[in-house]
Amino acid sequence: MLRYIHKSNALGIVCAPPSKSYAHRLLIGAALSKNDVKVNNIELSNDVIATIKCIESLGKKVIYDNQDKSITITKGECKRLVFECNESGSTLRFFIPIVLAIKEKGLFVGTKRLMERGLGIYEEIFDNIGISYQKTDESIEVTGKLIPTRYVVKGNVSSQFITGLLFSLPLLQGDSIIEIIPPIESINYIKITLDVLKQFGIMIDADLEHNIINIKGNQMYCGNNFTVEGDYSNAAFLDIFNYLGGEVSVIGLNEKSLQGDRVYKEYFDVLSKEENPIIDIKDCIDLGPILFTLAAVKNGAIINGTKRLVIKESNRVVDVLTELAKFGLTYEIGENQVKINKCVLSKPKDTICSHNDHRITMSLVALLSLFGGYIEGTNAVNKSYPTYFDVIKNLGIKVDDDYDK
Repeated sequence: MLRYIHKSNALGIVCAPPSKSYAHRLLIGAALSKNDVKVNNIELSNDVIATIKCIESLGKKVIYDNQDKSITITKGECKRLVFECNESGSTLRFFIPIVLAIKEKGLFVGTKRLMERGLGIYEEIFDNIGISYQKTDESIEVTGKLIPTRYVVKGNVSSQFITGLLFSLPLLQGDSIIEIIPPIESINYIKITLDVLKQFGIMIDADLEHNIINIKGNQMYCGNNFTVEGDYSNAAFLDIFNYLGGEVSVIGLNEKSLQGDRVYKEYFDVLSKEENPIIDIKDCIDLGPILFTLAAVKNGAIINGTKRLVIKESNRVVDVLTELAKFGLTYEIGENQVKINKCVLSKPKDTICSHNDHRITMSLVALLSLFGGYIEGTNAVNKSYPTYFDVIKNLGIKVDDDYDK
């Protein structure tokens, strides 16, 4: 969809949306539990819907209560070998080892971009333990049995591979070890997984300081009633308006949260107050687009730890900087670094492109609220925050959204 964002300010109080990271994990824990489990505060983003579909393929029944935004997962009947992941990297990487632990065979389907984002770590593991896999542009079929053993995993590609193993290895008949090859990036996502596993009664001996995780086999998931906490990742796209002339209070966030993206508040302040500051995003990689954007508005910056941005929903280095250049930004791209130059920005003459990326969309919509302009492909926000445009319009951002392209 093509939308026009008018020059306008945001003002008001808004509740942070539920954390997609916690929602994925709590729903999976519920699906693996022997008893019925209710998960409260669920927003049906496209990624969460993908996880729900995969849970149903495992043979569970998923009941959504629209009134209180909750999901109850109970025993079901239908079991399928096809797992629809759409564009959700978390869903795909979490469920592959789970399926190999429970069903020993599965066909995972998704968009071409999802499959391009890479499954090399799993493919190496599969080769070592005799699991076969066949790939196409939009699917991967796996056949074999996940076994209790020692798994050596690179820590600087994606923590999602480690999370997938953490969910599945406790289900096996023997004990396992995960050895992580440092450096470990996005370590907080691993901590979130360990937190959720503990809530479901799964005990893991994790020594992240020494990159070793010991997992006992023959464990049983057991839960009852859970609530998804507020999402710092998407809260950043609301709080950003405070640095663009607005006055927004974002509530519903856990101040003691394990979410790595809670650092956004600190980084927003640094980018606003210091000249050409240096920050590192290796442990909060999803903040890349919004931090690039704020640095462009404020004082420039040198942003390190950017290399993993190229394997996200888009190439978040090239794509977001290409769009920021339409406002007048100049920049330099290194192997693992982006330099944002301090520039005077202005209203773009060309339509802004979302690159079908939810985080790029929300970052550039915030910037357009300063200048006005068109942005296409805005339905990309449905991946993580389907109510985003309703929320910002309620805050006072004027949006014409009756364009269709």
